[in-house]
Amino acid sequence: MKRVLAAAFPLFLLALTGCVSTVGAIVTAPVKAASWTVDKATTSQSEADRNYGRKMRKEEEKRGREERKRAREARRDS
Repeated sequence: MKRVLAAAFPLFLLALTGCVSTVGAIVTAPVKAASWTVDKATTSQSEADRNYGRKMRKEEEKRGREERKRAREARRDS
């Protein structure tokens, strides 16, 4: 009987390592999900800077187009 237990013990340990790994993945899953959600819900400073720069470039382009349009209309009207 002791020989059977001695032979089965390494197999039991090998199977247990898989369980420990699975338990670790299950325990950390909610933390990873919450972290991902917070990351997607918030804007980092670099993202905010990039978005602000894009907004300013678009506004400058719009002002340039409007200014060129007014200049063409002024030349046409004179």
